[in-house]
Amino acid sequence: MRTLEERLKIVGSHIKGEKIKIMIIGLGSVGSYLLDYLISRNDPAIEVIVAGRNYDKMETKVNICRVAGLIRGLNKSKITIEGGVDLEDVSSIASVIRKHEPDFIVNSSRAYSGLKYGSISWKNLRAYGIWTPLSIKYTKNIMQAADDADTSAVIINTSYSDAVIPWLKSAGKAYPDFGSGNINHLVPRIKFAVAEILGVEDFWNVDIMFAAGHFHDVVISKEGQTEGVELPLKIWYRGQEQDIPADQIYPRCHIAMPVDQTRNMMNASSNYQIISAIIDTVRTGEDNKIFTPGFGGNIGGYPVKVGYVDGVLKAEIDESVFDFETMNKADRKSIYLDGVEDVRDGSLIYTNELIAKVRKAFGVDLPKTVPFEKIEETAQFIIDEIITPQLENK
Repeated sequence: MRTLEERLKIVGSHIKGEKIKIMIIGLGSVGSYLLDYLISRNDPAIEVIVAGRNYDKMETKVNICRVAGLIRGLNKSKITIEGGVDLEDVSSIASVIRKHEPDFIVNSSRAYSGLKYGSISWKNLRAYGIWTPLSIKYTKNIMQAADDADTSAVIINTSYSDAVIPWLKSAGKAYPDFGSGNINHLVPRIKFAVAEILGVEDFWNVDIMFAAGHFHDVVISKEGQTEGVELPLKIWYRGQEQDIPADQIYPRCHIAMPVDQTRNMMNASSNYQIISAIIDTVRTGEDNKIFTPGFGGNIGGYPVKVGYVDGVLKAEIDESVFDFETMNKADRKSIYLDGVEDVRDGSLIYTNELIAKVRKAFGVDLPKTVPFEKIEETAQFIIDEIITPQLENK
């Protein structure tokens, strides 16, 4: 695939020409929320292509979004439905990408739909990394298809990008440019918490610099603590740096949230934010900062700046406050607690602690290492030996 910088140049020219194509692959809850948010931009330059296997199911979801949007007076974007796209078949995915030549591709597909994996893993393991083979299962097919189609699209992944994107990169494969969610779910909680501490109502004027992996998104959100890991965090309010101890902030991030599919509003919002950051940067020339997991094929989550450098549109990890080494070290500690020891040489390596927890909780043995070529086999093993028995015992 062409470099991200090369593809951003092409996508930027399309944005300037007011013809923007956004392809959503998989129209589950994340994709449906994202479609609704994109419609709400009320932007006639945008065409949304939804692609998946079942045309009729997608059509019903598209129709409710279109009607709801028009009720609100927000329905200027064209929507195209592409059924018959088999995510098990790389050529099927590549064909629809070639047909539409999208500027953005959002992978919102799931290998096991309708289940929040965390509903099984957190109470039993306190670690999410076990699900990485499931998270990468369709992502690798979509990336191979994107590579085969020689797309110029910017590609966003929605499922456990902290480990999935690095795994693809370490295997020498094409990998998504951005990940949605995870760290970005925690950032607003921190802003709300800081505003509460300062006693101010304009939480939107709180700015932060922060890096963390998926484990800490979960443990801070659920428990308001970091399991003893110090995370890179700095706070500003209206441009003035604030000296607020982290141990005052994190407990206030523990706020009630649903555990069902409505949580995917956050993931869809992260996808929307990434797309908007690029569109708005091109249209205004102003920099945008986002927080995204897996950027550049790196483990964990990072602040990323989207902006022009010497007239060239770029996206790069923002090291203006914390250097990469500091952020990467914290991210690796976080992903270790999530059950992933490392991702290297095309293989996912589980921690010994996770293997022991899985054996105790589910009575099965995870492999220590999952090579790239055994992704499908391991994903099916996890479905057959862990997910299915857990659901049957409910």
